[in-house]
Amino acid sequence: MKQLFARYLAILLIWCLALAARVQPSRGFDMFSSQEEVQAGQQASEQVSKQLPVLPDSSPVTQYVERLGTQLAAHAPGEKWPYSFHVVNQKEINAFALPGGPVYVNLGTIQAADNEAELAGVMAHEISHVVQRHGTRAASKQMMAQLPLSILGGLMGSGALSQMAQLGISFGVGSYFLKNSRQAESEADLLGTDIMYDTGFNPHAMADFFEKIEKEGGAGGPQFLSDHPNPGNRRQAVTKEVNTLPRKSSYRSDSAEFLRIKQTVGSMHPLTAQQIAAQQKQGTAVADAGGLASDVTPSRSSKTLNHSLFQIAYPDNWQAFGDQSSAVTIAPRSGVSQNAIAYGVMVNGYQPEGATNLDAATHQLIASLRQSNPALREIGHDEDIRVNGRPGKSVDMIGASPLEGQGGRAVSERDWLVTFQRSDGNLLYLVFISPDQDFGKLRPTFEEMLKSVHLK
Repeated sequence: MKQLFARYLAILLIWCLALAARVQPSRGFDMFSSQEEVQAGQQASEQVSKQLPVLPDSSPVTQYVERLGTQLAAHAPGEKWPYSFHVVNQKEINAFALPGGPVYVNLGTIQAADNEAELAGVMAHEISHVVQRHGTRAASKQMMAQLPLSILGGLMGSGALSQMAQLGISFGVGSYFLKNSRQAESEADLLGTDIMYDTGFNPHAMADFFEKIEKEGGAGGPQFLSDHPNPGNRRQAVTKEVNTLPRKSSYRSDSAEFLRIKQTVGSMHPLTAQQIAAQQKQGTAVADAGGLASDVTPSRSSKTLNHSLFQIAYPDNWQAFGDQSSAVTIAPRSGVSQNAIAYGVMVNGYQPEGATNLDAATHQLIASLRQSNPALREIGHDEDIRVNGRPGKSVDMIGASPLEGQGGRAVSERDWLVTFQRSDGNLLYLVFISPDQDFGKLRPTFEEMLKSVHLK
């Protein structure tokens, strides 16, 4: 027994000495190396893309948020994390940051921002959570409480990620470690103030936005305040920090791009948290019931289809139906039945009437598609995108799926239409198809397929 106890103390001492370099007296204890921090964030980001309706990287809204985030991150101190910025198609006002760089902003947050500085304030605040490693600090604290038992049980892995997995800790959607403490909020406010100031924005706008959310409450308030509790005297703390900085006579005004994006998001109808939760629940139920055949789940390996008009990569457990000069359907075998597509991608050409531009030709195509399927309707408005340098149009639509739900109930289908105009004026278009409840799971695959498209 004495030998076992002595061995335990020796292991514990070595462990403490090995981790001492990761203790930051002003910021707390962090067991994660920089590499582990980035890896943990990337793993969590993959889960977020599967669980939440994240807008594609090609969306103009996402591209704007990426550019604004990059400007802010350039003024973030400390380690240069591989930041990335994403937009969640959710109505409630919220934003969150994952370890190592991924930052997510709800569409409702952009809709609620009265000016660009308010939106920049939210993003600077989230960047500050990344800089100060609040997520992994909270996880490290939890692991510290559990690890002595793990050492005794011989469960200690080779690094923090292994230990985290063994202890059932994650940074996924709704994770406890993404709900910040008041201390973390206070730290993010102060650093966010500096980042905004250095980027040219009025730091008081950050406090303005947070105070506005608290006063308005409503549908967006509770979740935001749960994840971002008021540390108290927020405005006073921001003002005190600004007073330590060189005085500025003016700050940045709203950019023309921000004003355009505000018009775009004003006509969009993001999903509520309840709708997202219902879709997640339905998706789980379908998967558990065997409704998603194994070949529907995309493999990580891909094949390339070389058509006479285009080239595209697709999951190698899906099949391409068609030939080098015809319309092509790429789908899992069980996703096609009786000439109807339930899961997959249709690629085809369209000849508009008269000489016309991409926008007009796309709307001609949509009218044509609706003639054959009157139930088909647009969600929001079409968006301008670029794929491999080529301009295109992106349109989300909803219709009726050929599949039937339990008791013969109708199943909604999500159709994502993307169009490109060829040099002869004709369109090449792709329709990414899935039951609405499963579209979020397949969207990352659809986006990768779109990124691989090259017109000839």
